[in-house]
Amino acid sequence: MLLNYPAIRTQEIFSLLTKEKNVTLTVLRLDEIHPIVSGNKIFKLRHFLGIVKDKTVVTFGGAYSNHLVAAAFACKQKSIDCIGIVRGEKPKKLSHTLQQCIEYGMQLHFISRDEYDKKETPGFIDELKNKYGDCIIIPEGGYDTKGAKGAAAIMDYINDDVTHICCAVGTGTTLAGLLSNVKPHQKIIALPALKGLNDIEIRLDLLTEGKFNRQQLQIENDYHFGGYAKKTDGLISFMNDLYNEYQLATDFVYTGKMMYGVMDMIEKDFFYPGSKVCCIHTGGLQGNLSLPKNTLTF
Repeated sequence: MLLNYPAIRTQEIFSLLTKEKNVTLTVLRLDEIHPIVSGNKIFKLRHFLGIVKDKTVVTFGGAYSNHLVAAAFACKQKSIDCIGIVRGEKPKKLSHTLQQCIEYGMQLHFISRDEYDKKETPGFIDELKNKYGDCIIIPEGGYDTKGAKGAAAIMDYINDDVTHICCAVGTGTTLAGLLSNVKPHQKIIALPALKGLNDIEIRLDLLTEGKFNRQQLQIENDYHFGGYAKKTDGLISFMNDLYNEYQLATDFVYTGKMMYGVMDMIEKDFFYPGSKVCCIHTGGLQGNLSLPKNTLTF
């Protein structure tokens, strides 16, 4: 069944750098869970879809939203009507992501960016309920205590001897889940994929209801490559090298940036000798389809 958590492998990354710095580096391959609902998506959706019965799901995202695709496919599997509220005016040509959403049965409704910015206000929510009836509203990226509760289960796949868990950050939902289930001796390293994401701790307070240990969190803001979905030739080259050497495919929005940051931090002796570092691959590889052909070698 789609929403059951399957076996997940951990891949070790051996390199001259990790050997020199005496750091064990592994990757939790959540990207291999499912071809569509991959990475952290299946975890964040679980507690939302588990309560749906004869209701329509309404959720949100941009033109390249991994969350929208995952929600569309998951709802199709459970025969649930699904509506996607998309940020921005409808383009002449839909992105590959939005085309997939339609293929999976999601109805798309495009709204202006100004309207989209109001999506969490009581007035906007009331409008949705008046329009779609007694619907289940899933915030963008699963940004809710239910999404964080689902993401907490990711920690169950990480060995107890791991000292550092590294994760890319978007809404902060997955990060909140990790922090709510982290072992006392472990530290979470958060690498935001967005520029100027300065309210992470406020988000974590909301998502965990204030129940997380700030001493177990470190935020590294230097690896966003200019902002959300921004990229450089250096990042693309790194991603290609990572795949060619380790058969580790990453996306340029989240995991590629996170892995680049972690390797740079190892180089700069951020991790003490003997550290056991686990990086969480949050999936989202379909986003690479928006890149020009032959940009990536995988």
